[in-house]
Amino acid sequence: MKTIEVHAAPSEYILKEGAFELLEEKLQQRGIQSILVVTGTKSYEAAKAYWPEMPSMTETFYTYQGECSFAEIEEVVTRAKEVDAIVALGGGKVIDLAKAAANELHKQVIVLPTLASNCAPWTPLSVIYDNEGAFHHYDIYPIATSLLLVEPKLLLHAPRDLFVAGIGDTLAKWYEADVQLRTIEHLPVPLMISYEAAKQCKELLLRDSKEALRAMDEGVLNDAFIQVVEVMFMYAGMVGGYGDHYGRTAGAHAVHNGLTALEESHALLHGVKVAYGICVQLMLENRPEEVQALRAFYEELHLPQTLKELGLTEVTAQQLQEVAEKTTIPTESIHLMPIGEITSERVLEAMQELEQLV
Repeated sequence: MKTIEVHAAPSEYILKEGAFELLEEKLQQRGIQSILVVTGTKSYEAAKAYWPEMPSMTETFYTYQGECSFAEIEEVVTRAKEVDAIVALGGGKVIDLAKAAANELHKQVIVLPTLASNCAPWTPLSVIYDNEGAFHHYDIYPIATSLLLVEPKLLLHAPRDLFVAGIGDTLAKWYEADVQLRTIEHLPVPLMISYEAAKQCKELLLRDSKEALRAMDEGVLNDAFIQVVEVMFMYAGMVGGYGDHYGRTAGAHAVHNGLTALEESHALLHGVKVAYGICVQLMLENRPEEVQALRAFYEELHLPQTLKELGLTEVTAQQLQEVAEKTTIPTESIHLMPIGEITSERVLEAMQELEQLV
């Protein structure tokens, strides 16, 4: 068994109404006097009403251009050289960008998410894209986020489609961990924690997602919404944090990465593509019955199980081949699945069978 490196959690995590009002005090406790706030145009618009007055802080703001890319990381590194810490105010790509720059500069990173759509607020990891917007690689950092402050009311009023995509992304935690961990006879304690967290991701999402979405539709916080948010952030983050390479990604995310070979897919949300990737992974595992068991849940949330439902109806055979090839490059996580050699031909066949099944 490979050595497991545990990256458990941010140093401090607080979820409460009014959480952002604690920011100045928490920065002072860390000896921070100046910050670069990395944000997005929509993120800042959503969050500005919650942003606190901090008379003791020197604040500089940078609005990113939409991608956690090499060019953007370089830009943030340049702007953050003279500040004490970097604050991420935004969604997953903003957060990943801030973490990447902070790691390069050996500075603290503080995360204030503006939506719940993945475990980026929890994990010391960034998904890096090239300057054209195609997936390039993951970076895992040795130092965790210093502080995670979550304002639930801000998340409640975030775009519904991003929340649904986050549910799809988080559901994959179970399937990508299970395919690896169920084959290990004697699980060490970190993998036990990872496996249980992955199980809770699936069980709680299937139980609470409908009520959580009702909270968003009505604009009123409820327990289910808080539960799903913490599943997305905490449980999902723990799957990889304790499971390391056994709990981060496998087939579903590799299919997502393969889909980025299609320019038409770039406008699709990460979690939506991952939700489709779950179904391709299950076909590779020869588990079509599980794809069908998820059908009602996917339909209720309008998550895609086919290319047609993804809106990729004009994809040529050559383009599908390119997706399958990118999904199975030697460094991809799909090869972590202990189900024999996984070739582009197998992936292509699984995708085609999925179109016929659903």
